[in-house]
Amino acid sequence: MKEYKFDDYREILDEHISDFLPDIDHKSITLYDSMKYSIEAGGKRIRPVLLMASCVFCGGKVEEALPYACAVEYIHTYTLIHDDLPCMDDDELRRGIPSNHMVFGEDVATLAGDGLQSAAFELMFQDMLMYFDEPEELKKRVRAAYEISKGAGCRGVLAGQMADIETQSESCSHEMLDFIHLNKTASLMIASIRAGARLGNPTDEMLKDLTTYGENLGLAFQIADDILDVTGDEKIMGKKAGADSQKDKATYPQIHGLDDSRRKLEELTQNAIEAMSSYYDNAEVLTALAKELANRRY
Repeated sequence: MKEYKFDDYREILDEHISDFLPDIDHKSITLYDSMKYSIEAGGKRIRPVLLMASCVFCGGKVEEALPYACAVEYIHTYTLIHDDLPCMDDDELRRGIPSNHMVFGEDVATLAGDGLQSAAFELMFQDMLMYFDEPEELKKRVRAAYEISKGAGCRGVLAGQMADIETQSESCSHEMLDFIHLNKTASLMIASIRAGARLGNPTDEMLKDLTTYGENLGLAFQIADDILDVTGDEKIMGKKAGADSQKDKATYPQIHGLDDSRRKLEELTQNAIEAMSSYYDNAEVLTALAKELANRRY
């Protein structure tokens, strides 16, 4: 069986990321252009890679995970488009290029985000329709789609976004900050991992360990992001540095300080690695990713 690395998964994803975009009537072609602009803008592709790697880890096949990997990247990209809007974080740069609304306008960007979200669910249901005569395979896909929809919804990303909007740094408790990060950022990572696992044949213990890994990885990723907002190079990151402090957003460095933030990042990274330690080389992609994300410069 082929041994996949992170770059292998990302290459597969990038090769097929636009294949599943819905056919759109030419009268509405601007909507398609706007959706495609953001979905092909690159990025780290962490969530779809996590989904595919977790599927393979649990005995599944990459090609069967691919539609769900693309779906989760569509959802993630929609959240970025909306997050960049002037009514939200008001960011003009994303992935090193102008944000969607800077190119297409706020109205089209809003619809492009909506379009990518609906395209994700259309894609997952389209895949499920192929397995009506295979109940066990269909169940796997229903469970995977449920994990993704839960992580992306009002008990996940949207809950974190809502708390982030309503919370100023000076009034944010430690508990609220963790709530924001665990939902706004970590929830879709956890959902991707659990969805991928569902597409394979996970034991209860594997699913538990993967979930623990995802919780620690997701929170560590956001803390690293918060640190980079203070210390990072805008040219390397592909987005403006210092934006969080300018908007008085609650971040780990603001609430805990840089030194404690770095210590927490290291602790969470080690927790993620430890959660997968009993699987040795079978979890190599996952443990390597945890280390890489903790040390990233973008």
